[in-house]
Amino acid sequence: RSAEMANEAWFMTPIYLEMMWGRLAFLQTILTLGYNFVFTDTDVMWFRDPFPYFDPSVDFQTSCDGFNGNPFDLNNYPNNGFNFVRSNNRTIEFYKFWVSSRQTYPTLHEQDVFNKIKQDPYTKEIGLTFRFLDTDYFGGFCSPSKDFNKVCTMHANCCVGLDWKITDLKIILEDWKRYLSSPANQTMSSHWRAPYKCPKMNS
Repeated sequence: RSAEMANEAWFMTPIYLEMMWGRLAFLQTILTLGYNFVFTDTDVMWFRDPFPYFDPSVDFQTSCDGFNGNPFDLNNYPNNGFNFVRSNNRTIEFYKFWVSSRQTYPTLHEQDVFNKIKQDPYTKEIGLTFRFLDTDYFGGFCSPSKDFNKVCTMHANCCVGLDWKITDLKIILEDWKRYLSSPANQTMSSHWRAPYKCPKMNS
């Protein structure tokens, strides 16, 4: 199994699903031990400290593939490749419910299961509070940030293939360096050249 994990796990292959669900179970353990966490996929590039943009009163805050302008609307389309979660009885119980929901949806990955259970009556009963992060601050290839003065992170989402992700993240980094070296960077609006190589996904 460890040898399989040493190579790229293609989207929705059995080893990919095992990795995603194993990761979720690990994060459940972190919460159970009493630790808050920021989780970030390795294809998320950080530009600024994200902590000032988190709401300390909210249990679960996550980035989005699609953000509708209302950070508390459960109809936002989240991407759990970047999130901030506080350890408390509500989040611990939610993660337990989320991990166990694999038995209900055995062919889905954990992100799709999250989208199904975020509005489940049991989630409402738990009392978990959600906040969906604005893509102006926490952008991605699905919905790039439009302002360099705001952007905290950029996620190589909506893209399949490690080589394509690396190529386009390098372009993103070059764009960021060019912004920082510009004398007008305080007023400059964002224009990312990526995604350039990444084949777009439907979600």
